[in-house]
Amino acid sequence: MYEIVYDGIDEKEEYKEVIEKVLSQCFKEEKLENSKLCVTVTLTTPKTIQEINKQYRNIDRATDVLSFPMFEKDELDKKIQENDFENEDILGDIVVSVDKVKEQAIEYGHSFERELSYMIVHGFYHLMGYDHIEENDKKIMREKEENILKELDINR
Repeated sequence: MYEIVYDGIDEKEEYKEVIEKVLSQCFKEEKLENSKLCVTVTLTTPKTIQEINKQYRNIDRATDVLSFPMFEKDELDKKIQENDFENEDILGDIVVSVDKVKEQAIEYGHSFERELSYMIVHGFYHLMGYDHIEENDKKIMREKEENILKELDINR
């Protein structure tokens, strides 16, 4: 269901526990727990996420989270509807800047766990084909994100 890669940061049990809990709830909510879909979560530094952002999005600045989906939304929806998961498929990659998570937790006045959880949920829903460019799409995505956090009792 998931793999965690530590790139330039120390491995911590806290990170693993949060990622596992959040992704398990995401998979459950989207009825994917019996699929063979896999998410790779890379926890990294601001420098590395900036390099990735520049390379793949042509934006030369650090960010908090990046998502790289393997499927278009309609393609994934069809696979889910037809339960077409015979082989292990990669849902996509989520890259998180741990320093940025720490910084934003302080800035927004909530816990590190809450901020990391939000980054994982946010990244997951991008992998599922959701975005927040248009206001209506943003509303749908935010509702899904908040529902996951609420189910896990992770509050602001």
